[in-house]
Parts: sequence; C-alpha cells; structure tokens
Amino acid sequence: MSAVPAAGRESNPQSTLRFAPAAASAPQEPAQSAHDHETAAYTASERTPATQETTAYAHSAQSAANQESGSADDEQGAPRPPAPRAPGERRPISRQPEESKKRPEFLEIMRSPKARKIGFAVGALFGLGLLGYVADLAMASGEVPRGVVVAGVEIGGMDKSAADARLRAELDGRAGRELPVTIGDVQTTLVPGSAGLSVDWDGTWDRIGGQPLNPITRVTSLFGTETVEVDTAVDEQALGATLDGLRVHDRPTVEGTIVFENAQPVAVAPVPGRVLDAAAARDVLVHNWVAGTPMNLPVVPAPVAVRQDAIDQALQQIAQPAVSAPVIFDGKGGKAQLVPEQIATIVSFAPDGNGGLTPRIDQKVATDLLAPQLKQSEVEPKDATFTLTGGKPTVVPSVVGDKINWQKTLEPLATLLAAPAPQRTAPAVYEKVEPKLTTEAAAGLGIVEPMGEFTTGGFSGPSGVNIRTVARKVNGAVVKPGETFSLNEFTGPRGTAEGYVESGIIDHGRPSKAVGGGISQFATTLYNAAYFAGLEDTGHTEHSYYISRYPAAREATVFDGAIDLSFRNNTANGIYIEASANNSEVTVRIWGTKTVEVESITGERTKPTKPKTITLPKGEGCIATEGADGFTVSDTRVITDIATGREVSRTTRTVKYDPIPIVKCE
Repeated sequence: MSAVPAAGRESNPQSTLRFAPAAASAPQEPAQSAHDHETAAYTASERTPATQETTAYAHSAQSAANQESGSADDEQGAPRPPAPRAPGERRPISRQPEESKKRPEFLEIMRSPKARKIGFAVGALFGLGLLGYVADLAMASGEVPRGVVVAGVEIGGMDKSAADARLRAELDGRAGRELPVTIGDVQTTLVPGSAGLSVDWDGTWDRIGGQPLNPITRVTSLFGTETVEVDTAVDEQALGATLDGLRVHDRPTVEGTIVFENAQPVAVAPVPGRVLDAAAARDVLVHNWVAGTPMNLPVVPAPVAVRQDAIDQALQQIAQPAVSAPVIFDGKGGKAQLVPEQIATIVSFAPDGNGGLTPRIDQKVATDLLAPQLKQSEVEPKDATFTLTGGKPTVVPSVVGDKINWQKTLEPLATLLAAPAPQRTAPAVYEKVEPKLTTEAAAGLGIVEPMGEFTTGGFSGPSGVNIRTVARKVNGAVVKPGETFSLNEFTGPRGTAEGYVESGIIDHGRPSKAVGGGISQFATTLYNAAYFAGLEDTGHTEHSYYISRYPAAREATVFDGAIDLSFRNNTANGIYIEASANNSEVTVRIWGTKTVEVESITGERTKPTKPKTITLPKGEGCIATEGADGFTVSDTRVITDIATGREVSRTTRTVKYDPIPIVKCE
C-alpha cells in the first residue's frame, strides 16, 4: 500500500516517504474520497523535482511489494485499483514503525547537554573576538598600521602626525648626503638631491595606507613588520645629467688592431670594456637611494669587434709583408718610391664588421710623398695669352699638359704591398691635360685694339712696390665674353708672402699703415680703364675721403678679402688687360674690339662739410694733417655706339665724401 505524505506538509529533498510493511493479513485502507484525491494532486504539484523523483521510486517499490504479496494484475499487467469503501467505513491508517520516527543522529547529538555547552562557549568566544576586533580598530584609528617600517624607520602604531614628523626628520637630510656607488671596479659618490631625487611625501603616505580591516592581518601585525618603500619624486632631466656624468667611469673597449712602431708592425690585443646601464641604474637609484647605503650600479659589457686570431692573421699576411721592402713607381725620366718607414705612415687597420681586420691605405699621404719625386717629369698646361708686338697684341700659343694621375697610379698599391721585393714596382700613369684657353680659341677672341685706358701717378716708396707687384699679377689677364673679372679673386691674398709690403692707408680719416697700402690706386686706374672701355660695372666702392690725385666720383678702393672691384665683359669679343707701372705712374689698357665711345661728365661739388679737429699725443702714432672739406659730387657716364652714333646708355652715380679731420699732435 502506498504511503501519502500528510496534507499540508512541505516536501523537501531531505524528506523520505515511509511505507507500511507489505503483508497479506494487513487490513486495507478505505478508498480515498474526492477531497483526498484533490489534496494528493495539489500536494504532488507542489513537490520539488527531487521529491517527485523520490515518490516515483516509492511507487515502484510498492508495486514490487504487491507482486510479492500475491496481488493480482489485469491481463495487461496494470495494478488493480483499491476496493471501494462502503459509506461510513473507516479504514485503519497505516502506522510507520517506531524506528522510522527517530530523529537523525546528529540532531540528537546537538540536543545533548555537552553539545549545548560547547556551542555556548564558541559563541561567547566569537563575541569576545568581535568586541576585541571592534575595540582594536577604534583604538588604532588615526594611527599608522602596526609593524610599518619605512626606509629603516619604524613608525608602526604611531600617531600619523608624529610618524610624519619622525620620517621627515630621518629622511629629509638623506637627499643632501653623498651616496657611495660602485660602477664596475670604480667607486664614486653622488648627491641624490643634485641628481633630481627627493621624497614624494604624498605618494609615500599613500603607500603606507590606513588601518587594515582584515582581522587576520590585524592579528599577524602584532608579531611582524611590514616594509613600505618610499615613493620618490624624480627630476628626469637632472637624473639623466647625473647618469651621463657617471659615464666618465665607463671602461671603453680596446679594439684589437695592428700599429707600426719604427716601421715594424705590432699587434694590439683586444680588451672588452664595460659601460653603465643607464636605464637599470636609474631604477636602482630611484628605488634605493633613500636607504643611504652603498649600492652597485648595473653595467653591461662592451664586447670587442675583432678576434685575436684575425689580428694574428692580418699581422702575418698583410702588415709584415707591407713593410718588407720599398714600393717603386717608374715615371718619365725618373722614379718615385715608398720606403718601409713611409709605408708605415700610409697603412692602417680597421674592423671589417665580421670579426676581422681590413687594411686601409691613405692615398693622399702616399701622393704627397711620391708626387715631388716625379714633379720634374710632368708638364703643366698653359693657357694661350697675348703679347704686344709692334704695338699690336699677338697670340702666345697654349701648352697641353702631361700630368700624373695619382689615383690611377696608386690603384695597384695594395697588391704591391703584399708582393715580394722583386714584384713591388709599377708604372706611373700620365694623362694629357688640355689648357682652359687654347691657341685656336685665343685667336678667335677678336682682341685687336685698345678699348679704354687710364693712368694715375703721384706715388713712391712702399706704395710703388705694391702697385708694381699687383700690376705684374694682373698683366695678361684674359676675360672671355660674358665673364666677370674680380680683382680680389684674380690676385688672391695680398700679403708679405706674395711680395707686398707695409705702406700708407687712410684709416677713419687718419693716416695709418698696412700691408698692401697703395693697391687702391691700382684699383682706381683699373676701374677707369674699364669705365672708358664701356664694360659693365658689377661692383666697386669709393673712398670715404676724397683723394686729390683721383677723379672725383670715379675712383675705387679695395681691401683684401672684404672690399672688391669687379666688372663684366659685356661685349661679343674677349678682352685682354695690359698693366704696367714704373716708379711714379701706373697704366692699365684694355684690349679687345672697340664698338662704343664713352664720355664722363663730372658735376659740381655741393653740400660742403667742415672737418673736425682731433688732438693726439705726439709720437710715431700721430701724423698731423691739415684736413679737408667734405662734399657731394656726381659723375655721369654716357655710352654711344660708334657704328650708329646712337646713345646706348647714360648712368649717373652720386658720391658723398666725408671731411678729412684736422689732426694735431700735442
């Protein structure tokens, strides 16, 4: 017979359905009423899945019990429904055995007096612990957590204000103290504050934090310490500069190589180096400086680039054969050689990037040693020029040069240095060098007659020396059509090495002396010759003070490397400059093909200005002068075409001359 749970009892996974013993003599219960079926259905619908599963298992067990007791099934095997109950009939309720009504064993244990005492004790202990935790947390409010140590300073359990004061007293001074550091095998010091390191107090207190809430942490803090790292404020620029300064203690790598001592090759063994690891050193300093204890800064090895075996190989196969005998170059009518002592100055060795050594030859030094030995065998190229024969210019033929090409000559030098003595000779390579102005080109320049000339005088002594020197330099210059002539560029430096001497000049209105004085007179003469030849003025500067031997507003001064005189050949033909000077006069004549006439119109002197008086102490540095008035004047150049008579151009230039001071020596 199936057991039905009591109506209204909530079924749960811990409940177990109880069954009456299966026996043939057991009285049958009366059939359930409609109300009973509804209650059973409602109860079944409220069961949890686990309860329903248990109930299904119970029905299955009951079916098996019925079969064993001889209950009959219909032909299809379906269970027989219970017999109908007569009106007023009450069927006996199935009672479970007494043993099934017993409580679970653990519940019985918990209800024992001993268990209840233990429970009360545990509860009391928990309550006391909770009260102690709350009291400890309240009492520690405003204090540093227990056991905290910052940079060796114990502040655990202290009032935060007192702890802050103690920390500052202990740590503030450390930024200004010298900190010993070791870099490899070098010991030195640095000052953290100067290196941009200081305590970040806000960050440090953030690291320390507040009271821990975890009760286990609070208990363990009674028996240990917690080290808190100082938070560091970093001035990256200052720290970077300090680390860069520490690089003086790096040990640079000694690269293996070969050097020559007294023309003998010597092997230099490679020695690895070591350098400061700046990034790692930064981290070490930032995290450990405040401790104030000596520290090692990280270094990294600096490996060598050349192997020892490669050095030995280069010594035996390249260096030693190179200086074993002279190297000879055969020239036209002579020889040039490099002896072992000279070879040692042109051969060097460098890493090849693969662990070996590669030889290098300084060809410039080799050329400087060899070229003078064969200089007499060379022919310098010469441009065609002109000479005056019977008052007319004639062409002086050009000369084709025959020069040694030293770059090509030295191409086999590396092979020669590795060869034995009988095979260490090679020919010098000569090449033809054409002149810039050939004979044919000069003949076609149309230089046939004077175009313009000018003469100045009134010089003597040192000025005359300089004027004659520059005249010889410029004489014979040829300017092709479209080219520009520059006096400074053509003559080059004008110093004592070039034959110039000290002579008189005008310096800020006062007489003075300088090397090259007097050349401005040659410049004025050249300017006027070009002026009357109708050439284009491309740059000139007048004197600041008027000099009476020069035409007003039509003169020029020059200064080596600063003030220049230049003009352009704007004709269709070439020009030839003839310059000559004697003891008192200098003349410049420009030859070419004359196509224009030039007229100079000098204006009236206007706007006169009186000189100032300067008084200087007597002596060699004082030269007395009477001075002169300043004024303004203009010059107009009118150019007319000879063939047509048409005016080609009219150009006016106005010049203001300063007054020459009156100098008194007293």
